[in-house]
Amino acid sequence: MPTRVRNCGLAIWSLVLGILSLTCFWLLTAIPAVICGHAAYSRIRRSAGALSGEGLALGGLITGYASIALSIFVIPLLAAIAIPNFVKARTMAQRNACISNLQQIDNAKMQWALENKKPDTAVPTIEELDSLLKTKPQCPAGGVYTINAVGEKPSCSIPSHQLPSN
Repeated sequence: MPTRVRNCGLAIWSLVLGILSLTCFWLLTAIPAVICGHAAYSRIRRSAGALSGEGLALGGLITGYASIALSIFVIPLLAAIAIPNFVKARTMAQRNACISNLQQIDNAKMQWALENKKPDTAVPTIEELDSLLKTKPQCPAGGVYTINAVGEKPSCSIPSHQLPSN
């Protein structure tokens, strides 16, 4: 009676993981695909013909290594695209928060001038505006605010953080 040859389960897993690594899970499945493929090859050779699936193991190895090779190029490419966009978004968020702070300072100056009957040339101190501001405004990018006279817009030491002129 001939012995029954069966497929090596590791070879099947190697191919499945290798295919998954090419489609969506990259290194999470590529490395196990390569490990399973090498282990399957070893078991198949030691089985003396009792196990088959060398082609499946080879397919898992090829797809696993191909995914690892693609990852070496794709991950840095994605980082090269994403990092500048994150920096730009952070810079814009800081700029917008600073402009919002400048608007609050300007509104507080106007209210201070109305309440105290001050001319447009009067310059309030930050202490005089404290009661009119919710919190002491600080530039999120580290700029320094200059309050200026009531008739002038407040400014930030960072050139791109300025209130738009009317």
